[in-house]
Amino acid sequence: PASPAAGPHSAPLVGGVPRRLRSTGCLAQTAADAARGRCRRCCRAPALWTSPTHTHTHTNTHTHTQMAHAYTVPAAGDISKAGDGKSLLEHIVADVKALLAAKNCGPILIRLSWHDAGVFSNGSLKGGCPNAVMRFTDSGEGTFEANAGLTDVAIGLLKPIADKYVTAGVISNADLWALAANVAIEFMGGPHVVTRFGRPDAKDSGESVESQVGRLPDGDKGVSHLREVFAPKGFDDRDIVALSGGHTVGGCKQQRSGFDGLWTEAPLVFDNSYFTDLLEKTYRPETVEATGCPQHRSDKGTIMLISDLALLEDAAFKSVVEEFAADQSRFFADFVSAWTRLQENGVGDLLRDELAPPK
Repeated sequence: PASPAAGPHSAPLVGGVPRRLRSTGCLAQTAADAARGRCRRCCRAPALWTSPTHTHTHTNTHTHTQMAHAYTVPAAGDISKAGDGKSLLEHIVADVKALLAAKNCGPILIRLSWHDAGVFSNGSLKGGCPNAVMRFTDSGEGTFEANAGLTDVAIGLLKPIADKYVTAGVISNADLWALAANVAIEFMGGPHVVTRFGRPDAKDSGESVESQVGRLPDGDKGVSHLREVFAPKGFDDRDIVALSGGHTVGGCKQQRSGFDGLWTEAPLVFDNSYFTDLLEKTYRPETVEATGCPQHRSDKGTIMLISDLALLEDAAFKSVVEEFAADQSRFFADFVSAWTRLQENGVGDLLRDELAPPK
């Protein structure tokens, strides 16, 4: 959703909510380990989260104590002198994976790409494309409420990688944002998404769309709103449900979206639990006290927004929810199809398979 939430949906679908989650920062963790607050190196030892420094301290369960793992990007000179036979793309992917392992920041990187590309519309509103214009915060998309947390946190997390590769002319910021999101999806257990390259970067904030309204979905609105926002982007009901499944990771922070909570119990695992939760859990309405935003919370403490529960109110939406809940592979396939089109809307004619600087 755009203003009130965070996920791929908008500021709250893979949006209005930044998905900045507390991180253990432990390189020994898998995404599933991290979601359960455990370090693989410790087996069953619970992690102690020490955000925002992102260090991971272990209890004295085995033979190791007080170990902290830091994230750094190798110097740019290492690319040409490494002689390891890796392509530039493999180097970038490796650096993104190192960032994900250190910071557990996959959800907010997905949201960054979603909001960069999701402003596209070909209905009554025209234009918009993935162009990394959020880098500019004097006006335009960099100032949208829906993008709270993206211009500082998400872009800040990618800055060392951008400094290394974008500055060298290897890749554009817009391509890096798309690639980082796709690497994050797979890193957290989701499907492989092929990234094509050639998105040009905006040169200033003047290349922004006029407003988030009507372009990014709102978390406090229902069925008709979802169709009104997504149809002009070329998405049908099945696509809408598949993209909503991006809420299987991450959560909402009231400081940014007005909503508060995690969608699933394993917010760093990309699977179909969003859909099984929709069907199996009971959600009760509540209002976020500090912001007045309406949402729903389960007995397990997880949340759903009005835009999430709308998928159960419409028969066409609900049938797809039921299908994805029963068959994760079907969800993955349909998500990849919709997500790839989302990332390429407005720039498809410019893209190519090989990594090369945009023309």
